[in-house]
Amino acid sequence: MSDKTEPKPNALWENIKVIIQALLLAMIIRTVFFQPFTIPSGSMMPTLLVGDYLFVNKFSYGYSKYSLPFSPDLFSGRILASEPERGDIVVFRLPSNTDIDYIKRVVGLPGDRVQMINGVLNINGQPVPKVEDGRFTSDYGMEPGDNIPVYRETLDNDVAYDTLDQSPVSRGDNTREFVVPADHYFMMGDNRDNSLDSRFDVGFVPSENLIGRASVIFFSLGNDTSFREIWKWPTNMRWDRLFKGVQ
Repeated sequence: MSDKTEPKPNALWENIKVIIQALLLAMIIRTVFFQPFTIPSGSMMPTLLVGDYLFVNKFSYGYSKYSLPFSPDLFSGRILASEPERGDIVVFRLPSNTDIDYIKRVVGLPGDRVQMINGVLNINGQPVPKVEDGRFTSDYGMEPGDNIPVYRETLDNDVAYDTLDQSPVSRGDNTREFVVPADHYFMMGDNRDNSLDSRFDVGFVPSENLIGRASVIFFSLGNDTSFREIWKWPTNMRWDRLFKGVQ
């Protein structure tokens, strides 16, 4: 009987392999399935707040070159494509500068006629029902302020959501009629008086620019708290928003 022992594997190399495998798995998940996104502004208040961290479901609408890191020009259009529904909250590349990600709500589908008339969203000649739904006060220092009127809109597919209407005479409350081209979408922010969207410079968003549908909030910090300010997390965490679905 031999007393020769088998050589032990190099522990350092084993740890390196585990780390590499974990990084590859994370890259695959981020590329194919879910991408983290941080809300940088108040344009989607009261639905999404500055300091919300959420996952974007990239599988929802299929894949374009913008679904991949660095947006390589490997193919045009979308593969495994499916259409957004009216009312979806979508992350997309800004048509005028595809290095920038935006997040807005889809209100106009291809062929739709969209217009704001006296602060009421009209789609294909029909006003979207809008009823008062309380008041909103932001914990974000820059906007929109205190005691802002909230209105609940309900689309024709029964998707309902809250919007803010701080002023009845803002420049976005009365617009021309927009006719959405084929393979494009009309996007609006829920904070109607403080959103750069398809009513303004964003314009119609091509299908190819869609990255995915906002899915779930996994982390949320209020009161202008930076993610790096870990010591402020316990007092500024929005506990009631953790793992909240986005609608």
